[in-house]
Amino acid sequence: MPPMTVPASGLTNRRADRASNAIPRGSFRPDIEGLRAVAVLVVVLFHANTPGVEGGFVGVDVFFVISGFLVTGILWREAAAADTVGLIRFYGARARRLLPAAGVVVVATAIGAATLLPPLQARQVLGDGIASALYAGNYRLALRGTDYLAGDTLPSPFQHFWSLGVEEQFYLLWPVLIAVTAWFARRRRIGSAAVSPYLIVLAAVAALSFTISLIWTRTLPPWAYFSLPTRAWELGIGGMIALSAGAWSRLPKAVGAPAGWIGLAVIVAACTQLNGKTPYPGTAALLPILGTALVIISGCGETRFGVGRGLALPAMRAIGRVSYSWYLWHWPVLLLAPRVLGHQLGRGGSMAAVTMAGGLAMLTLWLVENPVRFAAPLRGSAARSLACGGAITAVAGGVALMLLVLAPVPVGRGAAAAALTLATAAPSAAPSTDSRDATVRQLTEQAQAAVAASAEIQAVPSNLTPSLADAPGDKAGVFVDGCVRSWREVGQPECASGDPDSATTVALVGDSHAAMWHPAFEPIAAQRHWRLETMAKVTCPLLDLPITSPYLGREYTECEQWRGQILTRLRAERPRLIVVSMSRRYGADFGFVSYDQAWVDSLNHLVGQLRATGAAVLVLGSIPDPHTTVPVCLSEHIDNAAACTPARPVAVNDAGIADEQAATTAAGGQYADLTPLFCTAARCPLIIGDNLVYRDDNHLTVSYARTLGPVIAALADRALANG
Repeated sequence: MPPMTVPASGLTNRRADRASNAIPRGSFRPDIEGLRAVAVLVVVLFHANTPGVEGGFVGVDVFFVISGFLVTGILWREAAAADTVGLIRFYGARARRLLPAAGVVVVATAIGAATLLPPLQARQVLGDGIASALYAGNYRLALRGTDYLAGDTLPSPFQHFWSLGVEEQFYLLWPVLIAVTAWFARRRRIGSAAVSPYLIVLAAVAALSFTISLIWTRTLPPWAYFSLPTRAWELGIGGMIALSAGAWSRLPKAVGAPAGWIGLAVIVAACTQLNGKTPYPGTAALLPILGTALVIISGCGETRFGVGRGLALPAMRAIGRVSYSWYLWHWPVLLLAPRVLGHQLGRGGSMAAVTMAGGLAMLTLWLVENPVRFAAPLRGSAARSLACGGAITAVAGGVALMLLVLAPVPVGRGAAAAALTLATAAPSAAPSTDSRDATVRQLTEQAQAAVAASAEIQAVPSNLTPSLADAPGDKAGVFVDGCVRSWREVGQPECASGDPDSATTVALVGDSHAAMWHPAFEPIAAQRHWRLETMAKVTCPLLDLPITSPYLGREYTECEQWRGQILTRLRAERPRLIVVSMSRRYGADFGFVSYDQAWVDSLNHLVGQLRATGAAVLVLGSIPDPHTTVPVCLSEHIDNAAACTPARPVAVNDAGIADEQAATTAAGGQYADLTPLFCTAARCPLIIGDNLVYRDDNHLTVSYARTLGPVIAALADRALANG
């Protein structure tokens, strides 16, 4: 995050002298430089997975308060002295200070990503680099985080640039607000030294921002975390301290000294007590903000035994001086180092990586930051400073764009694979139970033969469907038309397909793993003249289990409410067949574990409830877990698909499937073990025939779901007949 130095030279005109009665003259604050060191250290330790610093992300909040304090002080002193703000001069100084180091890191990270990352991931990261160069990466992340379908996206080496985006947007807007306030005060003939108009405006902005933050933390967590509207209050708190610094400087030493130590203790408490499950920012952000405010307030006065003495130690100030560059370098080094070394970093490796990033930060400070920042031709001209900043931004964004254009789109180079088509002989006029079983067996055997033939595929076929580049977007329409309910949505709109006017209803119910089967069921429903109702909600199995959402960081009340609504609706609508499907990747973070006894018992109870509606019940077994983001992995191993293929014991829980089958059968339902459609006895290939099986790390492509349509149809027919 950008350090900032308040000019040592005071204002000399009469207005400035009056202003200094309200706000102390601009002077260097060594304690704030040391506080910046605290902020960067906790962020770096957090990203290095250091035990005990699970809340180290609050270091960014500390930076925000510091920036708000320093920027507001600079701007108000200028407004008080000249009744206006020199916007061009301010923007030029910010460009000279911030853009050179950021530009160097953007270029270096873009080159590293293009060189080291799998092609598909590299293209995504280079897009992040362009957004980061333009300081809009925070909104790109907010949009991506809002899309639950992007939940499997790998971390980006540019992800940490979100906070720079927030600050740059603040730097762009806040001077204009100060200038407008100065103009209003001048029109109202309010004394130029009066801070009240600025305090009122800033307090109003901070109050509105805090309110939005509280609401969005619950309803739109990614936007709450990454956007300026929800973070502006943190910068505003620093600004209000700057506007009232004169009053704080008169605090008794007996109050000021302990306040600073308490503030530091509160920051430490936030780092150690908060964690990734804490809804954030919300009210939790008050901890680091309050702590930082107390430390800054304490330093406004002379306190012999205050925390500022410790923060001003040479070692702390040295870290504070490189904090901006260290923040920029540490995250890409942490993410790209494993690609260089060929293995994951352990705790020691992570510490070595951030230490190396610290070395790069010092070089950047000496060779880039300071030379540009103190260059006389630039310091003497705001226009030249802005031109320099614009050129740096253009070069950084241009390099990322050029690499994106040059980055190869991964395309299979192997021999074209034969298309997989499952088919049976025409059914008899009066099919029997035995004939239906025979149809399921026949289709399953065809699929098994294709799986076996594909198990040893090396080069990705040239006719892969969908292509690796198109795979992430290869999802059923129900994921984007509101049929699949997102985290905070409850209720279920009418999502009828097939033959919507039919009297025979088939309900496809569950989480996103139910919805991914919609492309298989939709043509079946059209052929059989069924009304297909899709009822699905993300990470919400229909099982009656207490559930916590790691995404929301709290009890998943929306899921519990949705389950009740769906069961009520099923009892009212009484479909002929209810097909239940869900992911089996639920772990302790959700409050239960797939296949454990509570899961199996709940499945037995659910099937009994659904059977009581009069419907036949078909439970679809799990699909294998590939344990990798499949398109990305294959893009890196375009000539050796087997390198990404999981062994069956890793991908499939045979014991859990057997337990589920027994529980389903005992409750009167029917269970479909789907493993033979995906795996041999040894492996679970990721390409079957010409089909890419997965579009991400756990969902089927539309193509493979449709390919399996005939066997799914046979399973549904058998369930209806036996129900």
